[in-house]
Amino acid sequence: MIEQLIAAAREGVEGRRRQVSQTDLEAQLPGRGEDRPFNEALVRPGLSVIAEFKRRSPSAGEIAVDSDVAAQVGAYERGGAAALSVLTDERHFGGSLEDLRAARAACDLPILRKDFIVDRYQLYEAAVHGADAILLIVRALDDRGLRDLHDEARGLDLDCLVEVHDERELERALEADVEVIGINNRDLDEGSVDVSTTYELMPAVPAGKTVVAESGISERAELEELERVGVDAVLIGGALMLSGEPEAKVRELTGADDGTREHLLP
Repeated sequence: MIEQLIAAAREGVEGRRRQVSQTDLEAQLPGRGEDRPFNEALVRPGLSVIAEFKRRSPSAGEIAVDSDVAAQVGAYERGGAAALSVLTDERHFGGSLEDLRAARAACDLPILRKDFIVDRYQLYEAAVHGADAILLIVRALDDRGLRDLHDEARGLDLDCLVEVHDERELERALEADVEVIGINNRDLDEGSVDVSTTYELMPAVPAGKTVVAESGISERAELEELERVGVDAVLIGGALMLSGEPEAKVRELTGADDGTREHLLP
């Protein structure tokens, strides 16, 4: 599966580059809005929730194809999410850069562009369309590509969430000296989800790194256990998109209603 996703990402980049050159994108950088530090939002007291907007996925199929970006992310913000993740892959997730731009306009939260980033062109797209951070998937990149994209993103004031799924990928991320590590409980080759992946990899993460658990998380009890083992944040998409009441679901997950999140206390 991952090879198909990467190939589609490269094809998409080439198509968009024919329409808008990188030089044209770079010329738009001075018009970026205010800085919204993504990394800082993940290390507030209490476990931070990165609330994701996505319309569909290869594993789940259609999730909420007609959802309004502004309404959804507004609910996330009111519910107490620390940050947003917006899918921009069109072919497999039904997303777009316009979703990213709409999310930026609708809330004040820092935003992660979640996509298969394989080309520096996508970094400039992310910056111009309102992202504060980008996702880098270790499995999708060789060591040089990972380092180069990470370093160039940081040069553009984009934070990086670097995603791993197994011990070797974690080692590669650490060798690239990344700050924020996302542990994806989903195997991108098979599509299966196993939350124990996070617990298995946590002991190998050095102190001082920020850790985000991704995929397969939907209940408050799971967040409490992840926080207990040292996870700093969770990225949750499907459970929120399907909840019907996203604001209430975020409040439930964060513990906002029972006052358990320290940073929400007066």
